[in-house]
Amino acid sequence: MPLITTIDDLEALARQRVPKMFYDYAQGGSWTESTSRINLADLAKIKFRQRIGVNIETRNLATNIVGQSAAMPVVLGPIGMCGLQRADGEILAARAAEASGVPFCLSTMSICSIEDLAQHTRQPFWFQLYIMRDRSFVEKLIMRAHEAKCPVLVVTLDLQILGQRHKDLRNGLSAPPKLTPRFLLDLLLRPQWSLEMLQTRRRGFGNIVGHVSGVKDMASLSAWTSAQFDPSVTWSDVAWIRKLWKGKLIVKGVMESEDARQAIAVGADGLVISNHGDAQLDGAPSSISALPKIKELVGAETELLFDGGVRSGQDVLRALALGADSVLLGRAYLYGLGAMGQEGVRLCLEIIERELSLTMGFCGRTDVRSVDEDIVIV
Repeated sequence: MPLITTIDDLEALARQRVPKMFYDYAQGGSWTESTSRINLADLAKIKFRQRIGVNIETRNLATNIVGQSAAMPVVLGPIGMCGLQRADGEILAARAAEASGVPFCLSTMSICSIEDLAQHTRQPFWFQLYIMRDRSFVEKLIMRAHEAKCPVLVVTLDLQILGQRHKDLRNGLSAPPKLTPRFLLDLLLRPQWSLEMLQTRRRGFGNIVGHVSGVKDMASLSAWTSAQFDPSVTWSDVAWIRKLWKGKLIVKGVMESEDARQAIAVGADGLVISNHGDAQLDGAPSSISALPKIKELVGAETELLFDGGVRSGQDVLRALALGADSVLLGRAYLYGLGAMGQEGVRLCLEIIERELSLTMGFCGRTDVRSVDEDIVIV
């Protein structure tokens, strides 16, 4: 086993252990992947101010995220098909989040269902919602999340149409995958992944199959899903959800001030500044470049979460300095999951925590809640 000290180390191991179709899904962006590159580059441009002569022996990372106590300002964000990076992936990731004291958010397009995750975890988890054409199904999803005692609903608004992801098209991405000769060869080269996947019953979209009329298998699911993402969604639909949902409501996909205003107007408790991990609109600006102007607009009244290009605890600190209250991890923990399962996700969070604590100390701060723009050079 190679020494794992960074998220890049986890990615390298995941690339060896996860079938190419699913590794590419985790790693790839849309079109030319220019926004994927700029998400990383714009974070890296932000430099820290080194401070000395400050007692930094004790450093505190604990905070609150939309009313929930957390060991650090980090959430494991919602990722579709997480359970195909590793068998039972959502359960493994949620358990690692529990052990590390941070929230986990389950995707609508997860492999594990809401009920299944609730049965196999101890702490309440968040749920992420896509607004489908079948509004009765959406309403049932909301009720299922409520019954599972999810404290937070994250409504994603930037995936009503799909960005073109060339890697997924070339690989023929599907869940479960088609057993082509190329894919079968890939499985032979990754025996641990294959054995674990054979041993689990969780291989389809658990939140959908069995919960929608006429969808009983993967063939019927594919047709239903392709017809269900709804380009006609507007803010009135979010207002409708706000009336149905009694817990905290977060709107994900905000990149412009006007959209931030609209989200707050319909009752959002928080916003996720996000370009969908650069997997939707290629050519969009980086998430970090959009953060300061939205922070200036909302002030301290609306909680801001950040998503896009985070690969280290230093990136978490950069986002906090520019106005985020907390940060969603995506690819970073997915690489840990693909590399080493639950232990890999735990190791990812340990790496993030250590880097965040050390960098905060070098900047002369001892409490993560005191971090502001004075610690960086933009």
